[in-house]
Amino acid sequence: MAHRTAERALPTTSPDGTAQVGQWNSAVTSYYLIAGASLLLVAIGLIMVLSSSSVDALSADRSAYSTFLNQAKFALVGLPLAWLASRFPPAFYKRFAWPALLASMAVLALVPFIGKEVNGNTNWIIIGGQSFQPSELAKLTLALWLGVVLARKGPLLNRWLHVLVPGVLVALAAIGLVLAGGDLGTAIVLVTLVAGALFVAGVPLRMFAAAGVLAVFAVIQLSQMSNSRVARIEAFFSDSCDRFDECYQTSRGMFALASGGWTGVGLGESREKWSYLPEAHNDFIFAVLGEELGVLGTVLVLALFGVLAVAMSRVIRRHTDPFVQIATAGIATWILGQALVNIAVVVGFLPVIGVPLPLVSAGGSALITTMLALGVVLSFARNEPGAAEALTARPSVVRRSLAVVGRSARAARPARGGTRE
Repeated sequence: MAHRTAERALPTTSPDGTAQVGQWNSAVTSYYLIAGASLLLVAIGLIMVLSSSSVDALSADRSAYSTFLNQAKFALVGLPLAWLASRFPPAFYKRFAWPALLASMAVLALVPFIGKEVNGNTNWIIIGGQSFQPSELAKLTLALWLGVVLARKGPLLNRWLHVLVPGVLVALAAIGLVLAGGDLGTAIVLVTLVAGALFVAGVPLRMFAAAGVLAVFAVIQLSQMSNSRVARIEAFFSDSCDRFDECYQTSRGMFALASGGWTGVGLGESREKWSYLPEAHNDFIFAVLGEELGVLGTVLVLALFGVLAVAMSRVIRRHTDPFVQIATAGIATWILGQALVNIAVVVGFLPVIGVPLPLVSAGGSALITTMLALGVVLSFARNEPGAAEALTARPSVVRRSLAVVGRSARAARPARGGTRE
């Protein structure tokens, strides 16, 4: 089966985990890059959620820390889930891809009937007093399911029928359920996910050209079904835009970025978060980050997403299992594509679509699901050629730290004993 990125890599580490050629060629490089970049993005996100949400929380007669504590709670839930997901082998995800997708689509089908409307979109369900966005879980289950189906189809993917059935048709059904709730932004992210999985699976480029034309036509038609979408798109292409109406949010976001300069006005010192910039802690958190931390802060976030891109591409190139390659491609294009769309909206390259910045924006469903997805990719990275042996041979951080402390304590004892009389 010829996949576009298939590259059978041999282990490049010795049994104790030491790189033979260089640290970059280590079998565990992908694992540590994904884990490190993800944790740093979550930490930056928590700091910025605290900074950007405190004023709105106080104006709503809540604690200044309420939104932050809620986000921290979701992060604490996501961490053990991501760790647990990283411990399951790829065979586990192959086995449960079908039932997981069917379950997530069943919940999605309920959203138009029992869902909660937020900002014109009905894409939330209340469970036990806690709101939950089923479309976020559908992203992960669809990526895993496409990995199973497309890997099995393999050599047949140069034929239209085998690409459409069941892969594209089931994906279109999931996207249709999301659109039933009016969430065009999430639907666009799902389209990028499917495109990434199909590309790595080896679908011919001529099929992408035809599908791209149909996708553009569909987005245009769907955009015309909502007056607010039409107004935002017209404002984006207009030379004269009322910055107090359709362009208000984009204008305030640009003001925030322009005020930051190279080093920012200082953490917590944003002016736009004082009820000027709507969704400052969510869709436009990147603008507040740029205002408070400046160009250096925004470049740091972009660099961390770049690290994730490099690390996940390494997993795709180095792994020998087509399922892992395709599923990782779907997850990568989902997370990185959504990040690019969010940042493009904030800097004025796209009209306001309404998608959060992964791992950084406030939102429990998105944070937990994204962390869970990265835990799945960590599982794949642990199964790269040579990675399992290297990780097993290396002592844990805790054991290494305890060993250092123990050696220091033993070295200090003779010095203290020598001063006694």
